[in-house]
Amino acid sequence: MEIGRLLTAMVTPFDDEGKVDYEQAGRLARALLDSGSDGLVVAATTGEAPTLSHEEKLRLFATVKEAVDGRGAVLAGTGTNDTAASIELSQEAERAGVDGLLLTVPYYNKPTQDGLYRHFEAVARATRLPCVLYNIPSRTGVNMTAETTLRLSRVPNIVGIKEASGDLVQIARIIDDAGEEFLVWSGDDAMTLPILAVGGYGVIAVVSHLTGVQMHRIIDNYLAGRTEDAAREHRQLLPLMQVLMTAASNPAPVKYALSQVGFHVGAPRLPLVEPEGEAAERIVAELRRHHIDLAVTV
Repeated sequence: MEIGRLLTAMVTPFDDEGKVDYEQAGRLARALLDSGSDGLVVAATTGEAPTLSHEEKLRLFATVKEAVDGRGAVLAGTGTNDTAASIELSQEAERAGVDGLLLTVPYYNKPTQDGLYRHFEAVARATRLPCVLYNIPSRTGVNMTAETTLRLSRVPNIVGIKEASGDLVQIARIIDDAGEEFLVWSGDDAMTLPILAVGGYGVIAVVSHLTGVQMHRIIDNYLAGRTEDAAREHRQLLPLMQVLMTAASNPAPVKYALSQVGFHVGAPRLPLVEPEGEAAERIVAELRRHHIDLAVTV
């Protein structure tokens, strides 16, 4: 299945007791595809992967895959800072029927560049699924260099990278040297248009929970040569993108925003907490400035 240019890094809905709400996860998955997303990433950073059990992740993968019924790609967040555990979860996700894997740079243990290469190569070779790497040094403590990414681009089923380094020079070099078949998605909503401008493929987004149609229109307008229209819409969405990333740690702001527009996804699990006070007010004020594309279901 084609992975698509606009993927939403989907939140994990919880009920009032803090348990995964699988029924609501299915509803959200369908609603996101109905409002512009080409596919979904499940149980990654925005899905609160660190607080999900192994069993919860597997059930979530299967639930979302069944809910979308072939309408869009489902990528499972299976990368951890333990290579053996990443391989095990990736193989089980493959058996659950997902369409691809998102593999995050290992966090906390700060591997060398050669360690990163060997980790990702081992995970990719343990599955037949297409693998998308995820470089986000602000969370992992390690930047995967362009050189390492280019080495990994030669592993047959590593098909692309979600790049959130913020280094446009590094990203441009990857795009320039890896070849057309290796795809680069922005891992930062605000970098969507700049990365498209240097040859990127799309974005794995958070703001698309709320403005998926608008995000897809930015991509479509840019690719069609309507760059002024793309830039104008990108500028209009930047304040919303910013508040979702700065009001509190992701995904607390987007989960709060979803609740404010009437789509209940519950509070984040500890140690994350819901935005309060000034942070909550900033989110609500910004939401009022935008058209919300998500079809609300209860």
